[in-house]
Amino acid sequence: MKNLCKYFEISRKETLKAVDDLTFDIYKGETVSLVGESGCGKSTTGRTMIKLYNPTSGNVYYDGKDIFKYNHAEQKEFCKKVQMIFQNPYSSLNPRMTVKDIVGEGLKQHGMSTKDADAKVEQLLATVGLNKDHMSRFPHEFSGGQRQRIGIARALSVDPEFIICDEPISALDVSIQAQVINMLKELQEERGLTYLFIAHDLSVVKYISDRVVVMYLGTMVETAETDELYAHPMHPYTQALLSAIPEADPNKAKANQRIPIKGEIPSPINPKNCCRFAERCQHATERCFKEMPQMKEIAPGYKVACHLVEDK
Repeated sequence: MKNLCKYFEISRKETLKAVDDLTFDIYKGETVSLVGESGCGKSTTGRTMIKLYNPTSGNVYYDGKDIFKYNHAEQKEFCKKVQMIFQNPYSSLNPRMTVKDIVGEGLKQHGMSTKDADAKVEQLLATVGLNKDHMSRFPHEFSGGQRQRIGIARALSVDPEFIICDEPISALDVSIQAQVINMLKELQEERGLTYLFIAHDLSVVKYISDRVVVMYLGTMVETAETDELYAHPMHPYTQALLSAIPEADPNKAKANQRIPIKGEIPSPINPKNCCRFAERCQHATERCFKEMPQMKEIAPGYKVACHLVEDK
């Protein structure tokens, strides 16, 4: 992504800036997690990357070519290489279609015969922990965890290289979350997949990610390798997010000091041209309310957008 922006016109005078000047790379075989509060633009970023939304400005490059300049043949190939696992397993599956049709639809669109598609669907269901008997059933006959497995099988059906996982475990029970996360990691190792993992749960992010990108109100505030970010967070927003991770050990939980974030999230409609986090930051200075911080690399692979870090 290079300077990616996605704005929604609310009225003649109001513009909702869902994604505002986002720039970062994802390398083959790694998992990059996109984290932040609800409404910060994570899902919009993922949907723009896969061309469900057209960007207001900026570029998305896949294998060196801008995806918004593809011809028809390139677009069809892109649909095979890049897939998405949607957030809500209750709304992302067509209730009128059987599992066989849901998972096999992409295979048939790309020219596979019905017989071969049915055999591939059976194989995919076995891969995600379901069986042949589930092929003739409808989505309402499954639990949330099983539905998400169907969504994963659908994403895997055309043998993609890159999968956008849009909060794939947020609607699931904790015990089921662990199963799905472990399955995603195993599939990545077996198939050499690359993930963009969009999530709220920072403990899960630490387990699955190679690198983390932190978003706040449409902008990127910090990015680094996972271990480095969790050990030495620089941006006040990232520090507050990490302090909120539950600690299982009671003694450690008492020792950890929670950093509160005051106030409500500002509106993304016509935001001020300054640090978006300034109104809620306990360290904000006058400069933070007047000037937008720029993303600066403070160490190899570690970037942060914060006036406080610049002044150190």
